Amino acid sequence: MKLDVIKLDGGKAGSIDLDEALFGLEPRADILHRVVRWQRARSQAGTHSVLTRAEVSYSTKKIYRQKGTGGARHGSKKAPIFRHGGVVKGPTPRSHAHDLPKKFRALGLRHALSAKAKAGELVIIDSLALSDAKTAQLAKSVKELGWKRVLVIDGATVDANFALAARNLDGIDVLPTIGANVYDILKRDTLVITKAGIEALEARLK
Repeated sequence: MKLDVIKLDGGKAGSIDLDEALFGLEPRADILHRVVRWQRARSQAGTHSVLTRAEVSYSTKKIYRQKGTGGARHGSKKAPIFRHGGVVKGPTPRSHAHDLPKKFRALGLRHALSAKAKAGELVIIDSLALSDAKTAQLAKSVKELGWKRVLVIDGATVDANFALAARNLDGIDVLPTIGANVYDILKRDTLVITKAGIEALEARLK
């Protein structure tokens, strides 16, 4: 698969041959769904918690005498049937993460890249190098290129000036190659990858 390469100013910078094993697959929704579920489950905080009968703050004094009241026998205001009492079998802090084989996760990333390529939402850029970390300058370039909700993937490290200029721009997210993931790729309208990023992805996914 051959794609044109552009510069940050919109000019042409030749073309590049993309690996069919990464960008030429027929995207499968079931694979993408499983990988996204795995990602979201891992990122879920799991901090939900309630107070049990042992944890609510109340006196342990018997609330009324055992016999002669005409009511049911009770010894503690902490019982779940009372207002502000402990909760029975409520949620406790836990991890929602589940296992997914490493090979399957890599396959999901290949299908995500292929999905963007097939939809025409993949842009290859020569380099992200900027002489100055000027947000206004980058905002102008982004507007001229027509990027709105984009994920930019660079090589092993992201150009420092570009990262500084982009961090205050709404709708632009920047990641190094090692941070490329299925959820972030699918969430954005456009995927922008540098030539260095392409090389790093091919080395990572082969």
